[in-house]
Amino acid sequence: MNRINGFYHAEIALLLIAFLFFMPLTTAAETAATITKEDLSSMLDDPLLLILDVRTGKDWSSSEFKIKGAQRVSLDQLDSWAKKITPDKKIVLYCA
Repeated sequence: MNRINGFYHAEIALLLIAFLFFMPLTTAAETAATITKEDLSSMLDDPLLLILDVRTGKDWSSSEFKIKGAQRVSLDQLDSWAKKITPDKKIVLYCA
């Protein structure tokens, strides 16, 4: 096999593939807007606000804190939920 600076071509290709795979995941997390609990509190009376609690079932059921009016949605069902949401809604995903 050919070597470049001590690495095989296959090793370089695998590193590149891993980088390209994980890059969009970090980019999405970095660009997601965040709000403070105070900001959210001031929005609670807005009829266009939709709060989706995306915690896992165990985390959700064992939590003593839940946002009033939030709808619990499993992350694996988020795509089907997205199709039902009108574009005028202000959506907050809650996970902690």
